[in-house]
Amino acid sequence: MHIAVLNESSAGEPRVSATPETVKKFIALGATVTVQKGAGLLSGILDADFVAAGAAIAKSAKDTLFRAGIVLKVRRPTGSELSQIPAGAAVVATMDPYGNEEAVDAMGMAKLVCFAMELMPRITRAQVMDVLSSQANLAGYRAVVDGAAEYGRALPMMMTAAGTVPAARIFVMGVGVAGLQAIATARRLGAIVTATDVRPATKEQVESLGAKFLAVEDEEFKQAQTAGGYAKEMSKEYKAKQADLVASHIAKQDIVITTALIPGRPAPKLISKPMVESMRPGSVIIDLAVERGGNCELAQPGTTVTTANDVKIVGNLNVAGRLAATASSLYARNLFAFVETLIDKERKALAINWDDELVKATCLTRDGAVVHPNFQQKAQGL
Repeated sequence: MHIAVLNESSAGEPRVSATPETVKKFIALGATVTVQKGAGLLSGILDADFVAAGAAIAKSAKDTLFRAGIVLKVRRPTGSELSQIPAGAAVVATMDPYGNEEAVDAMGMAKLVCFAMELMPRITRAQVMDVLSSQANLAGYRAVVDGAAEYGRALPMMMTAAGTVPAARIFVMGVGVAGLQAIATARRLGAIVTATDVRPATKEQVESLGAKFLAVEDEEFKQAQTAGGYAKEMSKEYKAKQADLVASHIAKQDIVITTALIPGRPAPKLISKPMVESMRPGSVIIDLAVERGGNCELAQPGTTVTTANDVKIVGNLNVAGRLAATASSLYARNLFAFVETLIDKERKALAINWDDELVKATCLTRDGAVVHPNFQQKAQGL
């Protein structure tokens, strides 16, 4: 049983899919591990650290993948990597399958067994494997740090001999894992925090962190959550009512952090151009949904937009990757926890249980075809 850890070829991706800690654990399960040269450098992990943990270092992706039965990555394999991965190998990564059906189809045609970690079901057993939560948690923290840096003023109230400095007002839109961490971080830094979400269960969570909850709490609001804990798409009528409430509130805020995402769909537009124009000069918007089109109408991926009224709209990509060392550590543990369930510990070999609910939920391709029901027809052009 051989495990390959590839360098990330995607631009702007500093994370790595294994750490010396997880390499040791894989070896304890009977695996051999090969890491591509330099794979961990951007996460602060030297090749020597992997060697000390028991891994071998290979100079190229081709050498790393030689006889690999399991391939670990942060992002899905590129076209050149697909041609080098042995047929039948299990590839475990975040695959970003929504809207990328051609890439999913290509993985199927390469006869790989591909697992999309972001499709992991949100059940108790899988909590330790939840890459969305581990990475979103860091993104929420980093959003507050980035917002504070761009804001240029102190966040907590300060009473000094020269006078009182008022506390900054921070508004968090979308109270998932990232939003909750943003609230907690902003509160620790002394800001006055409000938050909104369409899911009624989040109200108690927001208030438990010392923030104030803001939402139109009508009958639709009470039914606005899926069985899996995700937000539902809201009606145009509800969106209009919520927008009116938010518009009056957002004009008074110093920093706004948006985190709202709906799986498989573009990010909902929460902040319109008129809302941005109503904000005070020096205010900051951090849009964590910019990779899915953004929650702010004026957000631009990978850049900071400064409007005519001096509002900064920050569209950083891969925000969790801005904390690469910590993000890699958590992501690698997520992967190990899942891959461990695919291994027969007695035979020390890959033994995938196709009836396992985790496998069913995450397996995209198998035996030369796309097998996940959410992508099967789209990938095959049906």
